[in-house]
Amino acid sequence: QTEGLLGADLELRELQRSGRIGRIEVNLETRGGKTSGEIIVPSSLDKAETSITGAALEIIQRIGPCNSRIKVGNIEDVRISKRSFVVERAKELLKRMMDTVVPDSQELSDEVAYSVRVMEIQEYGKDRLAAGPSIDDSDEIVIVEGRADVLNLLKHGIKNAIAINGTSVPETVIELCKKKIVTVFVDGDRGGDLIIREFNKVAEIDYVCRAPTGKEVEELTKKEIHKTLRGR
Repeated sequence: QTEGLLGADLELRELQRSGRIGRIEVNLETRGGKTSGEIIVPSSLDKAETSITGAALEIIQRIGPCNSRIKVGNIEDVRISKRSFVVERAKELLKRMMDTVVPDSQELSDEVAYSVRVMEIQEYGKDRLAAGPSIDDSDEIVIVEGRADVLNLLKHGIKNAIAINGTSVPETVIELCKKKIVTVFVDGDRGGDLIIREFNKVAEIDYVCRAPTGKEVEELTKKEIHKTLRGR
């Protein structure tokens, strides 16, 4: 019904044959004896030619043996939506790269410092207890529960800590208590109370420090560690 209407250059069959009009999709729905649907016509024509072709479709009054009415609902430039997708996706990828691939200088410094501290941990005495590098050189020692506690203290510059690795007091630590000024630094929970009770049975200690209630020594910040130790 559009043949000869717009000239040979905009003849619908010729446009399809040359690929300037793509595969036409039709989605139909029948209800109450009437069929309605959506026709999607991909076009690589310019804006003016696409608009003319769309308007021409509206003059179609019959499809097969049936009367019909076609109304162009929208002409969309898919390049705009694709461009918007590309921009948003690029933003997302850039943010992910900046967050995970390129750490800032502070993160690099922290990572290097952490690695150095891990290398400084030694196994001390016959019980092979995790300890900082200054146990023998220091007049004072800080006794904690586990290796993670020693590591956290090392991270914040305290190198004379040693772990008992549990709630019982190893012989190595008992011997150190005879020669050193001893601070027992425990978690702020029931486990910390048990450790203090055990120490009072087997060794002489000089000071007791507790992490804030509900916190563990391994998770304390530098400020919390020094504040707690100063308050002994």
